[in-house]
Formats: sequence, structure tokens, C-alpha cells
Amino acid sequence: MRRKDLVIVGNGNAACRLLDELMSRGARDRYDITVFGEERGGAYNRVLLSKVLAGEAPDSIVTKPPAWYERNGVRLVSGTSVARIDTASRAVVAADGARQRYDVAVLATGSQPLVPPLEGMTTSEGDLRPGVFVYRTMDDCVRMRGCARAGDNAIVVGGGLLGLEAAKVLSDMGLHVTVIHVAKSLMNAQLDQMGGDMLEQHIERCGIFVRTGRTVEAICGEEAVEGCRLDDGSVLPADMVVLACGVRPRVDVARASNLPINKGIVVNDTMATQVPGIYAIGECAEHRGRLYGIVTPIWEQAAVLADVLTGANPQARYRGTKLYTRLKVAGVDVTSMGSTEPELESDDVLQVVETRKSTYRKLILRDGRLLGAQFVGNTAAAATLVQLFDRNDPLPADPLEALCPGGGAGPAAQAERVVCTCHKVSEATLREAIEGGACSLEAACAATKAGTGCGSCRGEVAQLVARHAPSPEVAGGRAVAVG
Repeated sequence: MRRKDLVIVGNGNAACRLLDELMSRGARDRYDITVFGEERGGAYNRVLLSKVLAGEAPDSIVTKPPAWYERNGVRLVSGTSVARIDTASRAVVAADGARQRYDVAVLATGSQPLVPPLEGMTTSEGDLRPGVFVYRTMDDCVRMRGCARAGDNAIVVGGGLLGLEAAKVLSDMGLHVTVIHVAKSLMNAQLDQMGGDMLEQHIERCGIFVRTGRTVEAICGEEAVEGCRLDDGSVLPADMVVLACGVRPRVDVARASNLPINKGIVVNDTMATQVPGIYAIGECAEHRGRLYGIVTPIWEQAAVLADVLTGANPQARYRGTKLYTRLKVAGVDVTSMGSTEPELESDDVLQVVETRKSTYRKLILRDGRLLGAQFVGNTAAAATLVQLFDRNDPLPADPLEALCPGGGAGPAAQAERVVCTCHKVSEATLREAIEGGACSLEAACAATKAGTGCGSCRGEVAQLVARHAPSPEVAGGRAVAVG
């Protein structure tokens, strides 16, 4: 039987995960697989870009080097953008006119940065002025790192996760950093006003200045960047400006191919578009009117699509994902899940604020169950609450008990709690791997896949290694390393 041609457009986190799911289901017996990647080289984890900005080698965040594709019989066409899909002749058309036949095509084009049209941002040729950077790709980070010098002034436009990550790294490199954020509080998509204010206090303790409720109107300077003019008329000196203003689904290929688009590429529960043979997953896909920009739903989508395409489970369906994020923002632990504000008058709200420690915990309850929660600084109970939220389990009769480490759960429930939400790795699974010989952080992550998604749980995995690794005598004389 002839193998079908499967073409994946995009080589980011969604495509990378889909490849793993396909390989685990024997997809090579059914498909010849081609991947088009706009950036050169293999796939890398965009979530970890701040490590490259901080000075680590780019290879440190590469998840699939070119050798992986060759070893697994996947054809990688890197450094090549796709212009459109010719649905009539069933061909993917590259920007240079080259055509690749497909039986099945998957759009995993991800998202693109929002770049505000600031006065003075570009040269007469339309290129970004020297000193202006968009924080999105590995090449962006390498260029920023080459420009940043201790003692310089940096303006970061955007107080979301990416902007705050960039600000922390640049501050640690010795730059004077100011974050400009249009909303009244930081990370307003994940946190309410109080949570954003608490996070701002932590950020400023790192030596970073924050101006919320402000926008940059223009970039000043003749040849290179010299400053930024804000909407209140003030001018801040700047040697570099970093744009981290958010992202939007990348749908240019879908639009050129006449696929149904709303905010993203419209898909059903099998991740299929209305056009036969074409699917979409990841940040570019819109499912039941929702877009997802975090790891967990993207990976769940990849698993469903792999099941459908390989026949491993033809009835697999993606029903949506409850939103929760566990992050380390500029060194501060932040967790957010569900609603950030009550939706009904009958919803209960429980808030615990520790002003001296700048920590914040908030629960939104409906009929004894968790509708939403936020944690800034103190996230000890977050892992247990994520599990209660995901399962829609009832909270203790006294909701305050849920804010204690372990959420009032007994030892068995504590062992079942999920440490790595990306891969659904429980504490019990990690302990079993550690006690079985995975006696370092890297070994435990490799054995269980914990910490290999967004990376936010690596600190907790390291603590479990330190707590449960066998002694050298028990481990047969092996040295136990935590880092």
C-alpha cells in the first residue's frame, strides 16, 4: 500500500510535539513526512528563549536537531517559508515557488508578534532601526545579546511574560531597565489588579522600573535609538528598545489558501478545517471560538490529531482545555487558572494578601468548587489546586485549608498531585524514577519528561530529587547531583 504524503507547515513547539506523537504511533509506516520550517535548523523550545538571551548556547534549547529528522525518516525543509496551499492540486507551495504534494497537510504556523507602528521605529528602507528588537526568535535573542552592554538603558515595551523575562535578563546583565505596559497592571491577561500590583513589587525589587498605564508613542534618535517618548510627553533615554507586546495567530498561509478563518484557523474536534485533508493545531488554531497560547492544550491537540491520522484511535476528539498556567516570571512564582474575577453575584472570593512579603493568593469559588485561582510569590498550594480545578473536585468545607501546602490532602492524594502540568507527571511518578536511580535533575526530567515543556516545574523537581534521591551507599556509591 502506498504511503501517503503528510506535510507539516511550521516547525515550532506544536509541530515538534506532533512529530513525537506521530512517531510513537508508528506513523512512518503510513506516511512520508515533510516539515517546512521558516527558521534555519531544527526545532527549539521558544518558551526557553530567555536562556539564550542570558548567554546560554542556542543549542541548549534545541529539542530536535537536524539529525533527529534524518534519523526518523522525516524530510526537513528549513529556512523556507510557505506561501499557500493549493487545495485544488493538493500541493504546498513555498515562497520560492517550489511545490510539495500532500495527501494530508497540517498547519502549525504558531503566532506572530504584535509590533505597534511606532513613530521612528524603522529606517527609510522599512527595516527596524538599530537598537530596536522584536523578542520572538532565537536570532532575535542572539542579536539582542550582542547589543546589550552593562550601563546602557533599555526600554521593554510589554509587561506580559515575555517582556518581563527579557527585562529580568537585561537587568541581570547590568542594564538600566524600564518596562512600559499599556494596562494598569502587569500580566493583566492572567492576574487581576491586586495580583499584578504584587508582581510589580517583586519586579521592582529586582532593580527594574515599571510604568503601567502608559504607551510608547515614538522612538527618538537620528541614526540609532536614543530614547522613547511616552503618551504623557515624557522622554526616557534608551540605547535599546525591546518590543514584547503580545502575539496573534499566524494565519497568512491559511488566508492565502482560502481556509476558514476567524481570529485563528477554524477547526473542529478532530483539529480538521472545512477543507478535506487539511488540519491545524497550536497557537494558530481556533477551536470552539477559543485560542490557546500555552503548552498543555497544544500538546493535547497534538495527541488527538496523531490518534486520528494514524488510526491509533479514530474516535479521539479534542474537547477544549481548562486554562491554567504555572510560571516563573523574572524569578517570581506565578500561577493562574480559570477566571480572574467572579462572574456571578453568588460566586465566593477568598483572598490572602501578605503585604510585607508581597505575596497574593486568591480563590474564586462556585458551589464549593474552584472557578479560578491566582498565586503570586507563594504557590505552595498551586499544584494541588490545579488538580482540583482540572477534575472539578470539591474543595474542603473550609476553603482556607486549600491554601495550605497539599491542600489538606492526605499522603496518598499528595503523591498523586501533578507536578508537571505539561506532561501530567505526578509526584509519585517522579519519586519512583528518583528512587530508581534518576538521581539528578536532568536524569529525573529525562526519565519522566517533567520539566521539558514550559520548564516552570524544574525547581520543584530539583527539590524532590534532593529530598528522595538514594544516599550514595544505597545508590551503589553513585554521587547524587541536584543540578
